[in-house]
Amino acid sequence: MILRCWNSRFIIDMGDGMEHKGTVYFFTGLSGAGKTTLGGLFYQRLKATKPNVVCLDGDEIRPVFGEDSGYTQEDRVRWASRIFRVCKLLADQGIDVVCCSIAMISSVRQWNRENISKYKEIYIRVKKETLLTRNQKGLYTAGCNVVGVDIPFDEPQTPDLIVQNDGEQTPQELVEQIERSLWK
Repeated sequence: MILRCWNSRFIIDMGDGMEHKGTVYFFTGLSGAGKTTLGGLFYQRLKATKPNVVCLDGDEIRPVFGEDSGYTQEDRVRWASRIFRVCKLLADQGIDVVCCSIAMISSVRQWNRENISKYKEIYIRVKKETLLTRNQKGLYTAGCNVVGVDIPFDEPQTPDLIVQNDGEQTPQELVEQIERSLWK
């Protein structure tokens, strides 16, 4: 493998003369569904075999870009667009990206499919009762300005994989299921 620089971009050259793009693995679901837990475990396992991988978590990346974006529908679309433009930039340079974010906006997911050549969408689905029980951030009891409570969400219609995460399987078992499904 050779890392070469072209037009200020680093490109992975596997010795076959072809440019290799990274894959964007998008873990999506409502708050408390397990996106960060499952995406983080998936990232660790992927990183163990492929060092050219980054993980972008929606909660962690917001302060990096600054808190200039609010929570209106327009702000949410703008925010999700920022995240996925960064994902595309990295993937175009041969870096795999594990992205964990709600981004429950069909137009954003459509943009991803049209513009990111190696895009895998993993929808972490959870029953409402499970989300209410977990309620890690207290969002579901507050019930104000929360996607899935008082803000409708565009449930993914064509994800590459749907993972039901209601606690019947361990996170490790679910990640193994994700790997088997995506890497068959």
